[in-house]
Amino acid sequence: MVNSEFKDSRQDLTLPVFTSEVNGLDGQHLNRAHPSDSSLYSRPSARPLFLRVGAAFFAGVFVCLALVAQYASSNQSCLPISLFTALLPTHVGAPEWHEYPPAEPTNAFPSMFPSNVGYPGPTQAGAEPGVAATAPAYPLHSGSVHLVPPTNLSQDYDIFRSWGSLSPWYSIQRGKFGVDSSPDAPDTCRITGVHLLHRHGARYPADYSKASGPGGFALKLNMYAENVTVTGPLSFLNDWTYKLGNEGLTPFGRSQLYDLGVSMRMRYGFLLKNFSETSTLPVFRTESQTRMLNSAQNFALGFFGYPLEGQYQQQIMIEAKGFNNTLAPYKSCANNDVPHRGYRGTPYVNAWKAVYLEDAVPRLQTYIDGLELNIDDVYALQEMCAFETVALGYSKFCELFTEEEWEGFDYSHDLSLWYGVAWGSPVARGEGIGYVQELVSRLTQIPIETHNSSTNATLHNAVTFPFGNSLYVDATHEVVVLNVLTALNLSSFAAMGPLPTDHIPKRRTFRTAELAPFATNVQFQLLSCSTEDDPQIRVIVNDGVVPLDNLTGCGEHPDGMCSIHAFVDAQKENIRSTDWNFVCNADWTIPDGWETIMGYPPL
Repeated sequence: MVNSEFKDSRQDLTLPVFTSEVNGLDGQHLNRAHPSDSSLYSRPSARPLFLRVGAAFFAGVFVCLALVAQYASSNQSCLPISLFTALLPTHVGAPEWHEYPPAEPTNAFPSMFPSNVGYPGPTQAGAEPGVAATAPAYPLHSGSVHLVPPTNLSQDYDIFRSWGSLSPWYSIQRGKFGVDSSPDAPDTCRITGVHLLHRHGARYPADYSKASGPGGFALKLNMYAENVTVTGPLSFLNDWTYKLGNEGLTPFGRSQLYDLGVSMRMRYGFLLKNFSETSTLPVFRTESQTRMLNSAQNFALGFFGYPLEGQYQQQIMIEAKGFNNTLAPYKSCANNDVPHRGYRGTPYVNAWKAVYLEDAVPRLQTYIDGLELNIDDVYALQEMCAFETVALGYSKFCELFTEEEWEGFDYSHDLSLWYGVAWGSPVARGEGIGYVQELVSRLTQIPIETHNSSTNATLHNAVTFPFGNSLYVDATHEVVVLNVLTALNLSSFAAMGPLPTDHIPKRRTFRTAELAPFATNVQFQLLSCSTEDDPQIRVIVNDGVVPLDNLTGCGEHPDGMCSIHAFVDAQKENIRSTDWNFVCNADWTIPDGWETIMGYPPL
């Protein structure tokens, strides 16, 4: 209902009366205020008045349009509330999830679609591939297939390698880790076995309901949507919804593990002869967490092909508190849950974010009204870029930042994982030592005598933990990969020392995009060489050969090799000097200013 007072006042409003003086035939001035007076109305004199009024009207329109265009091009508004920018719809930032497959499809008739109808035709398997053993060059992996980069960055800048542990894995440039050698077998050697440790594929972020990260920003935006306006590069938020799931594998993540399985079959398929000759099946290990199990299954599909039945055996280790599991050792390490002991990288990351995002916050604030952005919000936008890209293939959030800011984001992950789970963490070595014990046990074919770490004695038997296999595959998390590399004492990665929080060092020996990206993989390659008296081992991380000369008994080698005997002796010493019970259960304190590059707590 319209207010009567307001209605009456509008009725009283009158348009201004335009008057114009014209000369009559007798030269007298005539007032044109009363056009209804036929004696004063002259048709020829009405047209100039109409044209002048019309011209003034259209001139005003053109001036307004010019002003609007000027302000639109500068992403500013000349009015306190822009007449051309609407408030955000209430659905902006809300989760948009598609449940597939349907719980009860109405057209599902399994009996009508059998998986085997006979008549397969003649088939015969060929010889197993062995690129790592026979090819003159090694196939490299770019890591970014299916993903579309933003267009605002230079063509030679690869944003997919600047997301830290959210980057897709890619082949490390030869010599990057300090050994100028390829992962394929040296000329005088043949590969006799491989132990593969790999991370899960690209995943969705943490729960949408959490107050931080991409989901936290989406929740905040949705909460204030009715009061928010966006312009310029943030205009896409006008119809943006939160499309990320919760911690499961993305389609791209599935493809990563499938491709990794295919890649490993092409490189090391010939190692399956060992199983044919002994009439046994390989045993691969993973964990109960959904993305871990799905990663292992997709790897197996790539490695073996469908159907999987009868080709291998998949061990699923429980990932939960109360269960020992070397692929999730943090679940059995009490000190891991103490913030200043386990995952202690947060303060370092926060200090660095305040440095490298200092300009980004006010710059982006220019384009959003009704919502005050802080550093955590802007950092979440960078995370959103990475997560949306590996989930949806492309993200508009990636266009909001400069190359320097992406380098800063990449380094923030280095800080987080260096101080949280690697050489700068007081619990890293203890958490990784259980897997080192298992590696030594497999290499020596001697059972672990004392289970005094995260190893699970129940699962260490001839069936679920077999000896003598030429191929082992274990699926885990990036934090565990870094735990293991730390526990192995591969100290070349720690050569740069503690990481600063006010700048990015020029010489970076520790980069999570290289060591712990999505689908990262560590190959322990076993070799027999005509030029070496003993069997040899190499450690290869994402196709980059790692130097082992810092290990006692392992000298400098052009191909990064060390005798298995010397390597095992060095790892036995690491095991002896690592007290898992002390690391995980003792009530030790960290002095102010204390740092480590050994992954061990203060003694």
